[in-house]
Amino acid sequence: MVVAAGQGPERYHDTYAAKDTAPAKARQDVALYLSTWNLGHLAEAARTIVSELVTNAVTHTDTRRIGVSVTRTGTTAVHIVVTDCSRQPPLPDAGSRSDPVNLTEHGRGLLLVEALSTRWGTEQLATGKRIWADLDTTKDTDL
Repeated sequence: MVVAAGQGPERYHDTYAAKDTAPAKARQDVALYLSTWNLGHLAEAARTIVSELVTNAVTHTDTRRIGVSVTRTGTTAVHIVVTDCSRQPPLPDAGSRSDPVNLTEHGRGLLLVEALSTRWGTEQLATGKRIWADLDTTKDTDL
């Protein structure tokens, strides 16, 4: 389906099997929607955020399906959400903050999410958790 630039649904949502291929597929899908919405300038940060959050769900939970949604919240902003069935909150590695030169493998992704997003957070759900991140080019971020 061909959609005129800047047109299309205000929200993209899909679910992915919790497999090693999920982060790449989610990155690709999110970038496509951002381009459709004329928000391609957010694509690099959004791909990184989605990749890190989906990878965490694949690696650190026993969920079978991972939900990913991106909602266009303005002409310069999007709201990204990743859901899984784990109730375990995501925790960045405390050692990573004190020694950024020697970031450990676990926890580094959430530090990237924090650095790239305008703001981010997590919410417990009856069926698991939701991790969200906002990107807005009109706000100061560490991009």
